[in-house]
Amino acid sequence: MSTLLITHPAGLAHATPTGHPERADRLRALDRIFEQERFSTLLRDQAPMGEREDVIRVHPGDFVDGLEAATPDEGVVRIDSDTILSPGSWEAVMRAVGGACFAVDEVMEKRVANAFVAMRPPGHHCETRRPMGFCLLNQAAIAARHAQAKYGIARVAIVDFDVHHGNGTQEIFWADDSVLYASTHEMPLYPGTGAVTETGAVGTIVNAPLRSGDAGDKFQDAFENRILPRLQNFQPELLIISAGFDAHKNDPLASLRLVDTDFGWVTKRLMDVADKHAEGRVVSILEGGYDLEGLATSAAAHVTALMHG
Repeated sequence: MSTLLITHPAGLAHATPTGHPERADRLRALDRIFEQERFSTLLRDQAPMGEREDVIRVHPGDFVDGLEAATPDEGVVRIDSDTILSPGSWEAVMRAVGGACFAVDEVMEKRVANAFVAMRPPGHHCETRRPMGFCLLNQAAIAARHAQAKYGIARVAIVDFDVHHGNGTQEIFWADDSVLYASTHEMPLYPGTGAVTETGAVGTIVNAPLRSGDAGDKFQDAFENRILPRLQNFQPELLIISAGFDAHKNDPLASLRLVDTDFGWVTKRLMDVADKHAEGRVVSILEGGYDLEGLATSAAAHVTALMHG
């Protein structure tokens, strides 16, 4: 079976002000690198619009309706200093949600081996009722709940290697023993959460913070010694990756020093867990990554690993 790449032009229409790091050029950089010959065997499909019933398993209906209603007909609305609504934002985020759920469907129904959803805006900072940190809805959380509701999955693991801690995903699953959330991230750094001591109400939160300047060796240690053993013990039936590439050494928003091969390495190690416990089922969802070249080459290493194991 093949790897599926899910995109949609609507992802370009979520407009942010000039100079904002979370910009449409991020998807254009990915489009360019995935046009290379080495990706010719990728299956490709467009993200459908997400279903409201999938969203409201995570975010309350009044919150979802309010966010849609706040989307402007022109100009931009600032939810906070970093988080923007533009006329194209609602379709963009609903197609990001739809792409994540479609990826779950394709993987669960064994039409593909795994999938990468290259959409924006990102999602892992969005809490149950609070969009923040560039994020409007939490696609990874919605995908996990979709898998549980539609396919009866008992245990989902969400692994987040974005350089920023996924406070939203942690908050959503804080007291849920059916979802393991595990994260490496730089600390101290936005949003200020993600200490080792934050383990959740039922022990299914695993944080492995890294320090400014840490490189691939410390990143790999965090996975080998903290995250992978917990994943093996949890035995997930589906593995969702919050795939942020802003831990790359050239990223302007952080100061870890990962390189492309580190992202390939962690992808292979996570696939090993999925092969053992989840029939190989992996759904990867784009989060951050703001140096365009670093984003493209890191995502290429990630998807190459998904394609070839």
